[in-house]
Amino acid sequence: QVQLVESGGGLVQAGGSLRLSCAASGRTFSSYAMGWFRQAPGKEREFVAAISRSGRSTNYADSVKGRFTISRDNAKNTVYLQMNSLKPEDTAVYYCATVLPKPMEWSVAYSLPHQYNYWGRGTQVTVSS
Repeated sequence: QVQLVESGGGLVQAGGSLRLSCAASGRTFSSYAMGWFRQAPGKEREFVAAISRSGRSTNYADSVKGRFTISRDNAKNTVYLQMNSLKPEDTAVYYCATVLPKPMEWSVAYSLPHQYNYWGRGTQVTVSS
């Protein structure tokens, strides 16, 4: 069982920055692929960014490319999402997710919700115009 706890959300003006953190329990964090998703009111959960188990591969939604950066610190059991140049349309609850990848998929950064089997409770990000 893996537990994920997100933090770092808040209220920010358009053009500002936030850094989200997701702390994972357990001693095998480095074995897991990690992802960030978000869900705005009345909308489906959507992919934001992902990083592979190996850390060599990352994947971003087109809407955040060039503005968001995902990274991981295995020594701290934490994955981060640096969000710059925030826009009002980035307003959503942001969720961290993780999965133990299949053999031969250590360099895959998964982008679909059903590919993940552990989720955090989310952190609210609100961007004002």
